[in-house]
Amino acid sequence: MVEEPGAQSPRTESGEHLHDVWTVANIITVLRLMLVPFFFAVMVSPDHSDELAFVLFAAAASTDWLDGQIARRTGTVTAIGKAIDPLVDRLLIASGVVGLYMVDRLPAWVMVLLVVRDIYLLYGAWRLERYHLRMPVTFLGKLTTFVLLGGFSAMILNWPRVTWGPLDGTLGLYVVYVGVALSMTTAVQYTAKARGMVAAAIAQDSQL
Repeated sequence: MVEEPGAQSPRTESGEHLHDVWTVANIITVLRLMLVPFFFAVMVSPDHSDELAFVLFAAAASTDWLDGQIARRTGTVTAIGKAIDPLVDRLLIASGVVGLYMVDRLPAWVMVLLVVRDIYLLYGAWRLERYHLRMPVTFLGKLTTFVLLGGFSAMILNWPRVTWGPLDGTLGLYVVYVGVALSMTTAVQYTAKARGMVAAAIAQDSQL
C-alpha cells in the first residue's frame, strides 16, 4: 500500500509499521540472534556445560513466542521483523543440529536432511522475492519449529532418558524424529503454496 502524500503514520492498513526498526519486538529478535553464536560456542566446547547450553538455547527458542506476541498486541508488526524472525529460527535450529551432531548426540542423516531442507526453503524464498512475494508461515510450519526446538532442548540437556522396548536414549531424539517428519511435510506444503502464488502472480502480470 502506498500512502497518500502528507500521511502522518507509517502504519499500513494491515497494521505493519514498515519504517519502524527498533521496536521492542525487533530488539528481542536481535537479542535472540545474538544468543545463537554464544549457544553454539558453549555446545561444541570440549568442556561444555549441558545446563548452560540448554539455558542459552531455551532462552533463544522461548522468546520466539514472546516477540511475536508483543508485536501483535502492540500493533508494531514490521516488515523487517517478519523477515528476520523466521531467519533466526532457522539459524537456531541449524546451530542445534550441527552442535548436537558434533558432540555425537544426533545421527548424521538427521543433520543432512534438516540442513538441506532449510537451504531448499531459503532458495524458494529467494525465488518468491523475484515476484515480490513472501511465503506466510503456516500452522504446520509453526508446529514443526515448536517440535524441533523442544526436541533439541531435551537433547542438549541430555534428559530425560528412556529405556523402553525399542526406545533407548534421550527422549528428545524421538521428538526430533517426529520434527523431521513434519519438516518434510512442511517442505512439500510450502512448495505447493509457492507454485500457486507464482502462477497467480504470472497470471496477474499477463493481464496488465
